[in-house]
Amino acid sequence: MSTFLYRLGRFSYRRKWTVIIGWLLVLCALGAAAATLMKPFTSSTSIPGTEAQKASDVLDKEFPSGSDGISGQIVFRAPKGETVTAGPAAEAVRTATDRIARTPGVESVTAPSTAAGNVSRDGRTGIGRITFTAEQADKIGAASVETIEAAAGQARSAGLTVALGGQAFDPVPEAGGGAGEGVGVLITLIVLVVVFRSLRAAVVPLAMAVVGVAMGVLALLTLTSVVAMDSTALVLALMLGLAVGVDYALFIVSRHQTQVRDGMDPEESAGLAVGTAGSAVLFAGATVVIALAALTVVRIPFLAVMGLGAALTVVIAVVLALTLLPAVLGLLGPRIATSRVPALRRSARRSLDKQRSGAVSTGVRWARLMDRRRWAVLVLGVIGLGVLAVPAADLRLGLSLPSTNAEAVRAQKLTDDAFGAGYSGTLVVLVEGDRAEAAAQQIAGAAAELPDVASVAPARLSGSGNAAMVGVVPKSGPQSERTEQLLHDIRAARDGIEKTTDTDINVTGSTAVSIDVAAKLTAALPVYCLVVMGLAVLLLTLVFRSIAVPLKAALGFLLSLGGSLGVLVAVLQWGWLSSVLGTQGSPTIISFLPILLIGILFGLAMDYEVFLVSRMREEYARGKSPVAAMVDGFGHGSKVVTAAAVIMVSVFGSFVFSDMQITKGMGLALAVGVLLDAFVVRMCLVPAAMSVLQHVAWWLPRFLHRVLPHVDVEGEKLTRRQEPPAEAGRDDKDLLASRH
Repeated sequence: MSTFLYRLGRFSYRRKWTVIIGWLLVLCALGAAAATLMKPFTSSTSIPGTEAQKASDVLDKEFPSGSDGISGQIVFRAPKGETVTAGPAAEAVRTATDRIARTPGVESVTAPSTAAGNVSRDGRTGIGRITFTAEQADKIGAASVETIEAAAGQARSAGLTVALGGQAFDPVPEAGGGAGEGVGVLITLIVLVVVFRSLRAAVVPLAMAVVGVAMGVLALLTLTSVVAMDSTALVLALMLGLAVGVDYALFIVSRHQTQVRDGMDPEESAGLAVGTAGSAVLFAGATVVIALAALTVVRIPFLAVMGLGAALTVVIAVVLALTLLPAVLGLLGPRIATSRVPALRRSARRSLDKQRSGAVSTGVRWARLMDRRRWAVLVLGVIGLGVLAVPAADLRLGLSLPSTNAEAVRAQKLTDDAFGAGYSGTLVVLVEGDRAEAAAQQIAGAAAELPDVASVAPARLSGSGNAAMVGVVPKSGPQSERTEQLLHDIRAARDGIEKTTDTDINVTGSTAVSIDVAAKLTAALPVYCLVVMGLAVLLLTLVFRSIAVPLKAALGFLLSLGGSLGVLVAVLQWGWLSSVLGTQGSPTIISFLPILLIGILFGLAMDYEVFLVSRMREEYARGKSPVAAMVDGFGHGSKVVTAAAVIMVSVFGSFVFSDMQITKGMGLALAVGVLLDAFVVRMCLVPAAMSVLQHVAWWLPRFLHRVLPHVDVEGEKLTRRQEPPAEAGRDDKDLLASRH
């Protein structure tokens, strides 16, 4: 593999304009395809096959609303001593709803009335439902919204408290970039300048990432013509593509720049950099792609689309790093090793002088410290990550997110105060069969006797007579554990009724859908972890020809995952640091966030493991002692891995300041996960563990030595072309095998 990549790198370097123009044509083609084929994003997070989703599909068929338009709510609250159904307050409500009904773009308005069940028991609060002709909030005309707000203002002038809420008036913010993402890019550029000590060299990885993200986003926009896609998939692809695009280019450019500064011919250096560091990039990218593509095994459509979309962006980043990057390096030629900025030029010269004088690097000093304090580092690291993981025991999943719209928050508070917290999370019991009405009356009676039930609506028969529905309003909110228990209690109470009436009874509604989605995702987590970690451990065994190293890598990932989940719960569920990060505490975390975190973080963790430990293996294979190999390998790889981790943390962390709560959660989870995995696990626990394991770290049964193919990830055969081997006449496989 390394030899093929070496030739590919040299070809791209020599035929730079051919490669650059070819990629430019691909970019233009993707842009044209996206402009002509893209369709609007969907917002569906349903999971086909769950009880709530199947019942919801039947409910739409048996009880059609007659409109596909988006809806909103206008909540009225009368002054003390008045009601929204009589007197001056009722007149103000009627005037407002009539004006709204005449508004262009409004299909219908359901005014508050006792018969409709949308007036509170004390009569002071009523809810009007506004249905629009548009199917999405951003399609509602500004003039229509202004007219509705004017009608609400007129009611306020009459002494009522009025608030607008619901999907139509509380839209999800756009997934576009913002100031936070700009800060992340700026930090990335600063880190690259510090690493390369050259502005032109620093711009190259950033440019590669921008091109890769542009191509990935355009490809996903094109795919919306054939695949239903949520806007979150685009955010994830943007976030991950930018981070890995910079990192993969960083590894190759760093190797190339060092070789050119040491006097190597730039064309030969480009080929060697792609053949060595590029091999590691290819394998590292493969681990990320495997982790993301494995999301398909959980059989959740929207999650599979998100994973495959992000995997596509990673594939593009890898291919660009192996082809377009050496072509761009061909444009720079020997200038990659120099800088026009005097301060950077002097800094690079001092660094080169230190290297040639044999000065001990910071990475080597750190590795030696980890060796001397290995047991203390292991104990403190494991205990520290364990403490961070404690809040993860309180992890609860759901689909609802706290609103950031002040007007919508007021509307929800008015509703909760007047109707109870469970009014917005009504459970809908659907009964199907010839005796649906009788069965519905029985299940309604059984539900009324259950704990935590605020009210039960009378059974309603469908037009066909083959189905009936019953609304059960919980006392607790939609995200409450008591509401979840109520759902289970209703489902447990239906068994006898189904048998005696020969009907089929299911529970649905937005709350039931959310609970079912969370339950299925929770059940899918163990399967997903086994698939991803199993494949990755097998690949690492193949690459490192070791049993202990892959197992150590997986255990380290579990530690960093536990810590990141603990931080996630503390910030997003418990509300810690909410004033600083702009987040809001919520009873649940968005259901698909943990499984996404597992997939992405595992792939990135294996990236760092490959880049860091592969050089240790190379030094060990050349005849060095286990500790010396660890120290020298860490000294070579730690600087670049540290820079790559800082870049990823800054990129992911910048998304915490997005307006989208989902994006905030993803950015926070990934930033904390990379921070813990790179700087605690890989920088501290890995060298300490390698120092403890010694030769055991590289042990592999003899039969596996014979069976497993030799994968040259670090391009050792290419490296031998530049320097003689430590023990002539013996390849790495024989040297390693002779020690066991």
